[in-house]
Amino acid sequence: MDSPEKIKPYDATRSKTEQVEEMFDAIAPAYDFMNRAMTFGIDKLWRAKAVRMVGKSSPGAILDVATGTGDLAIKLAREIPGVHVTGIDLSEQMLGIGRTKIEKAGLASRIKMCKADCLALPFEGSSFDCVTVAYGVRNFENLAKGYREMARVLRPGGMLCVIELSMPQGRLVNPLYRFYSGTVIPAVGRLVSSDTSAYSYLPASIAAMPQGRRMLEIMEEAGLEKASLLPLTFGTCAIYTAFKP
Repeated sequence: MDSPEKIKPYDATRSKTEQVEEMFDAIAPAYDFMNRAMTFGIDKLWRAKAVRMVGKSSPGAILDVATGTGDLAIKLAREIPGVHVTGIDLSEQMLGIGRTKIEKAGLASRIKMCKADCLALPFEGSSFDCVTVAYGVRNFENLAKGYREMARVLRPGGMLCVIELSMPQGRLVNPLYRFYSGTVIPAVGRLVSSDTSAYSYLPASIAAMPQGRRMLEIMEEAGLEKASLLPLTFGTCAIYTAFKP
């Protein structure tokens, strides 16, 4: 199986970072609709669970990496009293949609959105109480380097919380999931998005991602500790958490 870094949206010649930016710029108008449609709205429950886990430590400053159109950033700001969220993403088109949603939610004073690369975060070390990533780490050009950067900007004792789609292992669920993610999602994606490659890239990137124990090991190798995993919805999603010593 290919490593996640080798799974790219379009071709093998250009960098994954460049292609991911191009892909999300292209699918930005359809992104929120596809998220709800692909998961039958369950992604909202996964996000709410992660926010509850993060909120237990009452963080004051959160960095939301691969923030996209801001769904997680908005949920964090709404649910955690007084928190300030900085959302970063490669795609200016996704950020633009996110800024509009934040304005409508009345949260512009507590959520800042900016374009940045997760592999070279433009923040000083120990700047945030918590770092979150929702459905984004499989898009990293270099997963280990991304985790090291997120660990760098965490304050001692700070929490990293990663929500990521995963391949279920159950004998019944696995083949159904493979058919759905490999056939149905690309077909629907082609109907609602002008980018015909993006929703074929999705199942391939999920299948290539390190999962379970291996993902926890990568987090710990990046300098984090107490890494743990919470599988959700028959193993189709997982919440990974770890802490900076």
